[in-house]
Amino acid sequence: MKYCSQCGHELTVQIPPGDHLPRRVCGHCGTIHYQNPKLVVGCVSEWDGKILLCRRAIEPRKGYWTLPAGFMENGETTEQAAMREAAEEALAEVEIIAPFALVSVPHISQVHLMFRGRLKDGRYGTGAESLDSVLTEEQAIPWAEIAFPSVHYTLECFLEDRRRRHFGFHSTVWRKPSAA
Repeated sequence: MKYCSQCGHELTVQIPPGDHLPRRVCGHCGTIHYQNPKLVVGCVSEWDGKILLCRRAIEPRKGYWTLPAGFMENGETTEQAAMREAAEEALAEVEIIAPFALVSVPHISQVHLMFRGRLKDGRYGTGAESLDSVLTEEQAIPWAEIAFPSVHYTLECFLEDRRRRHFGFHSTVWRKPSAA
């Protein structure tokens, strides 16, 4: 961001009084432009013991499999965002059961929140952001083709909890692997 969205003047980077981090600040109108992490929200949706997966039609990771998930919109609750993403990506109506997994991804300034849910009627399809959608058995999950580490983590936790017949809440930090 180079110019103030309030008055159009050029911004400078400085630590505002009372703050501890450098921010983009407008010297003309005084507006501080905060940049905070983005929230990605999704859902592990089940129907008859199968899990709903979508093959991505967009970058990043086009062609890889994921849970229906995406960026939360202003004015939404996290539950509404998860239900909207399932509708957009898999044409599925889901019932949210509970928050399930939280993955902090600091190197890209994101937080991924995944819920547990179930399809309301078993129906699903392929939305505009997907190449395909499937209800899959555990043994047919394409692990080598899972799009994101947060989805891999969520699926592993979900399957382990399901085997134990006790669902908890899981949290982790995914740090970018260092270059070798």
